[in-house]
Amino acid sequence: MRLLKEITQAELVGFYDSNEEYARAYSLESGIPFIESYERLIEMSDAIDIVTPTIAHFECASKALRASKHVFIEKPITHTVNEGKKLVSLVTEAGVKAQVGHVERFNPAFLAAKEYLNQPLFIETHRLAEFNPRGTDVSVVHDLMIHDLDIILSVVKSLLRR
Repeated sequence: MRLLKEITQAELVGFYDSNEEYARAYSLESGIPFIESYERLIEMSDAIDIVTPTIAHFECASKALRASKHVFIEKPITHTVNEGKKLVSLVTEAGVKAQVGHVERFNPAFLAAKEYLNQPLFIETHRLAEFNPRGTDVSVVHDLMIHDLDIILSVVKSLLRR
């Protein structure tokens, strides 16, 4: 939420967390209002940032989309492909914007190098980070390797094949 507070073109109206004890303590520490229900937060907002375990992405995002709110969803978008397809349909029906947190696309080092990447023939990636238990609700491919795959797909202009 620290980064959201830095966006001068937006007002951070509050946050919801199911752990009320933690949420109240964080609210006092950060000065960001704790909203006592997700539904109330949706009502108060134009856009929702969904930062939950992956298993809850579909439920939270679909509530926000049905209320015609823009959504930013941490990756992976949903727990299953079918849920992802349903969310895409809800975005279209609601006529709102949705984005998945593929933050490496916006990494300054990648953006600087991207213009020099012209029809690569060989790509090797290395994810160099210490273990973070935050992403253990999904496979390592969904939590970390998905960034590398997203970068590769943005560079290699080719159709996927099985």
